[in-house]
Amino acid sequence: MGVLQFTVGPSWLPVWPMLVLAGVLLSLGIALRIARPQGAWGRRLRARFFLGIPWGTLLTVVGVAAVYLFLQGGLAHPRNPLVVPFRAWSYFYPLGVLTAPFTHAGLGHVTGNLLGTLAFAPIAEYAWSHFPTTRGSQSFSTWRANPFVRILLFPIGVFAVGVLTGVFALGPVIGFSGVVFAFAGFALVSYPIATVVALSGMEVLNLLYQAALNPVQIAQSGPQFITPWWAQVAVQGHALGLLLGVLLGGYVAYRHDRRPPAGRLWLASVVFVVAQSLWAVYWFRGGGRYVLFRAAGVFLVFLLAALITAAVSGSSKRILGRFRLGSSVVAAGLLLSVTVALAGAAVLPNLVFVSADPFDNSVQVEDYTVTYAEDVEDQYVSAVDVSLFGETTEINTSGVIVVSERRSVFQTMVSKNRLAFQGRATVVVGGPGWRETVVVNRSGWQAAGNSSVYKVFLNPPDGDRRLAFQSDATTVEPRIAGRRVLIGPTESSFRFTVIDENQSIGSVGVPATGENVSAGGLRFNRTEEGVFVERNGTRVRIAQRENA
Repeated sequence: MGVLQFTVGPSWLPVWPMLVLAGVLLSLGIALRIARPQGAWGRRLRARFFLGIPWGTLLTVVGVAAVYLFLQGGLAHPRNPLVVPFRAWSYFYPLGVLTAPFTHAGLGHVTGNLLGTLAFAPIAEYAWSHFPTTRGSQSFSTWRANPFVRILLFPIGVFAVGVLTGVFALGPVIGFSGVVFAFAGFALVSYPIATVVALSGMEVLNLLYQAALNPVQIAQSGPQFITPWWAQVAVQGHALGLLLGVLLGGYVAYRHDRRPPAGRLWLASVVFVVAQSLWAVYWFRGGGRYVLFRAAGVFLVFLLAALITAAVSGSSKRILGRFRLGSSVVAAGLLLSVTVALAGAAVLPNLVFVSADPFDNSVQVEDYTVTYAEDVEDQYVSAVDVSLFGETTEINTSGVIVVSERRSVFQTMVSKNRLAFQGRATVVVGGPGWRETVVVNRSGWQAAGNSSVYKVFLNPPDGDRRLAFQSDATTVEPRIAGRRVLIGPTESSFRFTVIDENQSIGSVGVPATGENVSAGGLRFNRTEEGVFVERNGTRVRIAQRENA
């Protein structure tokens, strides 16, 4: 697996972030000096924002950051926050449903969504405006025209949209991205070109963040365990957020009679949905296998762009005989129907409940069961029996599994293949105000020409480690003097057994590095490179330590 493994350089040097900041300020200052005659930009911002500042966006960013830092423990564990109890597991676990839209899986996750918020939310807030935009209206004339009320209504609306994405998102989602897509949808139907520019602006913001955080990087080739990037995209939740934003933004645009030109809206919609990978429709087959329906996804996103354009910028002329039903009304109805159908698809799966009874050799942490198992039914995915286009929800899973009946949690935290690659994993469980960590270790030997032999241990937070799983013995492919060598796990370690004519003629434990032991007429020698067998001048490597 020839990928790049990055090592962070000397980011502690304060000169690098200061250099980045200086470059941004210098460039921005020159641009403002040239393109801002007599403060035209400032007047435009102050015409929509109180003191020219998008306060609603800033309140939203502060709120989401505070949830990550304090509720999830990101202040003490910035790269390893508490995640499991804040996912939207089931309607039977309302805490997860309510917190999932505002919590995140890690530092990169929350950073990406906050950068997206800074890119799209100000455009949506500008369209919403702190001041009334209807002709003849005045600020403070009614409560609706009060700028402070309108500022507060923005984060309240954000919270409401967030809750909707938590209630109707499919599966155990987590993250603010559904709301970020709602911001983008609102902005898209208000100012299409500005939204596309903001899409590129996200890349600029991300570059500035990375340049300040990791100003110097040293890259070298190395192996890495990779999951397809598209298998990590919550397409249904993103699409739901986008449609909610489009419907809300379209309503505001209709009320203020400022529909965008159809050509601009269609082009911006296509660019946005493609750039944000809403075409990545996929299915999980279990066992780390996924299938991507790229062609179908591309068809759907172009259809979606056409539907958005027709709903917001379509004609109001009658299209159904004598009925005055314009194309925009029909398209808006279809768009609403698609949104309802997309949300409704999550209702039945979100009624799931699970059981921890079948698992032995596990660790109990409060209401959580942490275990390792192979080829067991994925209770969460299989809870709803669906078969479509040759795919099914009846799948098995293997790896480190966390189960909680009270929270309806069933999640393969670390797959079998990933644990085999890494050799070690940590599982963090908990709830508001508490967290515990279970460490999982896998040790084993790769038999020459055959599968690995291994054992998996669980290290609870307040006890001795325990054996959770051990594989079957396996035979190395090479034969030495007509004899086969079997590698098998024991209670304390691993053991080699020499077999001749289907009978065991000797066995010995794995020697220490640099030692030689004999069994069944064969001499076993262990070096840094593995275990070798020697006989009559023949030397063959029969096993290699996993993760060596």
